[in-house]
Amino acid sequence: MLVVGAVLVAAVVATVLGRRTDPPASNTHNVPRLLDRLDFARPDAPWLVAVFTSATCNTCAGVLERASHLESADVAVQELEVAAAKAIHERYKIDAVPTLVIADAEGDVQQAFLGPVNTADLWAALAKARA
Repeated sequence: MLVVGAVLVAAVVATVLGRRTDPPASNTHNVPRLLDRLDFARPDAPWLVAVFTSATCNTCAGVLERASHLESADVAVQELEVAAAKAIHERYKIDAVPTLVIADAEGDVQQAFLGPVNTADLWAALAKARA
């Protein structure tokens, strides 16, 4: 009888605690799917790697450094720091940094990363997009 009572009390407590009165917080961020290449450096380059950053972001510098190694005749790499490129951040609704996007000549975003990205994943994403 005592065990049955304890199980019933535990079930009631679990039910009450399991109910949420607030909706869960969103953990998603905006990633643009289409860019106007005229908004970015070297719009004639077949590929663009745009790195949206902030001066106060510790992770951004590493992402930008890894992305800078992709620069070539076919790949334009551009940093868009929020204070210096506020209009671009607003236009594309960038709400988290670092955000890195790989776009083709038409501005279609082929790959994107939110947060840190390692060199191997970055190189693989560009290779996949170009294939």
